[in-house]
Amino acid sequence: MNNLIPRPHFLDNLIKFRNVDVIKVVTGVRRCGKSTLLDLYIQYLKNEGIEDNQIVHINLEDVGMEHLHDYKALHEFLVSKLQEEKMTYIFVDEVGRCVGFEKAIDSIYIKKNTDVYITGSNADLLSGELATLISGRYVEIKMLPFSFAEFYSVSENKDKNQAFMNYLNIGSFPVVITQLGSDMELSDQYLEGIYNTIIVKDVVTRKGVSDVSLLKNIVKFLCSNVGSPVSTANITDFINNSGRKITQKTVDKYIKALTDSFLFYKVERYNIKGKNLLKTLGKYYVVDTGLRNHLLSSTGSDVGHQIENIVYLELLRRGYRVNIGKIDEREIDFIATKQKTKEYYQVAMTALDESVMARELAPILKVRDNYPKYLLTLDFVTRDNEGIKQINLIDWLLGMKSE
Repeated sequence: MNNLIPRPHFLDNLIKFRNVDVIKVVTGVRRCGKSTLLDLYIQYLKNEGIEDNQIVHINLEDVGMEHLHDYKALHEFLVSKLQEEKMTYIFVDEVGRCVGFEKAIDSIYIKKNTDVYITGSNADLLSGELATLISGRYVEIKMLPFSFAEFYSVSENKDKNQAFMNYLNIGSFPVVITQLGSDMELSDQYLEGIYNTIIVKDVVTRKGVSDVSLLKNIVKFLCSNVGSPVSTANITDFINNSGRKITQKTVDKYIKALTDSFLFYKVERYNIKGKNLLKTLGKYYVVDTGLRNHLLSSTGSDVGHQIENIVYLELLRRGYRVNIGKIDEREIDFIATKQKTKEYYQVAMTALDESVMARELAPILKVRDNYPKYLLTLDFVTRDNEGIKQINLIDWLLGMKSE
């Protein structure tokens, strides 16, 4: 417990919902740190004076907990742990392993003096009966692997530029960063293990996918095209041209299974002038650049698309809803909105060349509003370009603001 790496953003989210009458649902890709987040929160509760018998923490992926994979057994177990006249804090990791878990969780939630927290590695955790039962009575905390700021805080290399290139290559999974980063062979083995677990447990088994090799071909296609417009028709044609036969309906099913497992995130395009979402040619970003490098055997290459991927994930961490912007025939990398605020972002490896600068600025200059506009690059430059602030990407990731 003493060696836990702080995750202040996510931990603060849990703390502010402490004792609030909602079920706290922590979702995210496998091994991103959900269980560790609960451990950090439990440590916080104990520091606040909460006694051990007020805390119930179980992980349903633990073989020793298989007897609780039935909702009646889970409910009976949790009821037996409730404390009279005291708040009982209930934590159930990977709750989806329990058949009919939503009935047990809803029943425990409505009892007096309970504060309920659950985790899951698949988006359908909140798409079925649980969402119906607790509609309006839950809050979802969407968790991601380490940000660069978190990575840098535990990195032995305090040269932020070298540290960033390391982060770009090995990725953001906590175990890779804290235990395996210097051993690329072990890191590769670990990433392969995560990948296979996601494919088998969260996609093939949960979603009933029958053709695993075809699924893996789609994964590699999406990894190869991170940051590029992609359609179901593109993928279908690519696979059919390679000698396999597949329908667009099957491709749609497989892609949805991959996004539900949080392996990929789909970003839709937004027509700025028409003020509407476009149904075609969205983009996909992968949850971890290290995993992408592992699957494509491409460490150190394609930096432009990798940094775009990292910016997208960072905007999610910061609580923004993210779209790609379309204005006339041009594209803005990201429109980030939160409550009543909006920000525009262009991302490029470098913009020192005047023609590159002009190309990157052109789409944003067409936007006629007063919301903040940014150009993020790896250049050691901070300046204002016709109202568009150019900031070093690494400084932005570390939370440093331009003046």
